[in-house]
This record gives sequence, structure tokens and C-alpha cells, in this order.
Amino acid sequence: MTIEAPFHSRIMEVEKDWIDYNGHLNMAYYNVLFDRCSDEAFEILGMGPDYARERKLTIYTAEVHVCYVRELHLADKVRVSFQLLDHDEKRLRAYQEIHHVDGWLAASSETLSLHVDMAGPKVAPFPPDIQARVEAMRAAHADLPMPERAGRAIGIKRKNG
Repeated sequence: MTIEAPFHSRIMEVEKDWIDYNGHLNMAYYNVLFDRCSDEAFEILGMGPDYARERKLTIYTAEVHVCYVRELHLADKVRVSFQLLDHDEKRLRAYQEIHHVDGWLAASSETLSLHVDMAGPKVAPFPPDIQARVEAMRAAHADLPMPERAGRAIGIKRKNG
């Protein structure tokens, strides 16, 4: 299995219903774009819709940190990246960026996702076949640099004096 480092989504287009009263992409829909890319990456990891339906196991998002860098507008075309930063037997830490097809950065997102047994629902270890895929993606992404925006905290910087 060859894994792109980082993984890149298909090209997506900003839709009319996503535009807010300020004339740009509403903040919630940046997350839709990130989520659609995650779904594509999870499919490669064997954790797509069939996985949830047949094995009753899935991924839940536990935490997200989004940075909005540049506005997107109606009909803008974007591509989203997915870099697996870390994982353990039940969790994934990923970093994503939305880039306009012209190359500029629109937003970044860092997520912590949980592997969930839907019967509980409760957090559960990845089955061995899925763990192997997760480890393969992490190995493929291991040589990528740590993104500058990863691990950021929200705060207000104060000037001394």
C-alpha cells in the first residue's frame, strides 16, 4: 500500500449555501472541508462508511483547533491535506491544511480523533488490521516536518509595560 505524504483530498468547491452574510465562507464550512478530507483519509485507513456499517466501529472527533488564515469565497476551489502526526491504540492526532488551488493557505486544523465501538458507544482499540494501516500511514508521514501551526494554544499575547 502506497500512502501519499501528506495525503491530499480531491479538489472541492465552495458551495453557494456555505456563504455567510459577510460574503465569504462561513466558519462552520471550513470544518466541512476538513471533514471531507478526513473521510477520504480514513477510507484509505480502512475506516470508511463500510467499516462503520459492517464492523460497528468508527471514528469520533474529540478535539479540534482551527486557524482561519485567509477568506474563501463562492466557487473557490480547494484541496485539503491530511498529515497523521501521532497515534496510539485508540487515538489519532492529525494536522490538516486547506489550500486554494492557486496555492495559498486558507486555514489549518489540528484534531484528536477517537476510535469508537458503536455498541457502547465507547473508545476502543483499533483492530490489528486497522492498526497496521494506521502505522503504515504514520510511517509514511514520519519524515514530514512538524507543521508550524501544530500544537498551538489559544491565548492573547500581552506587551510588557
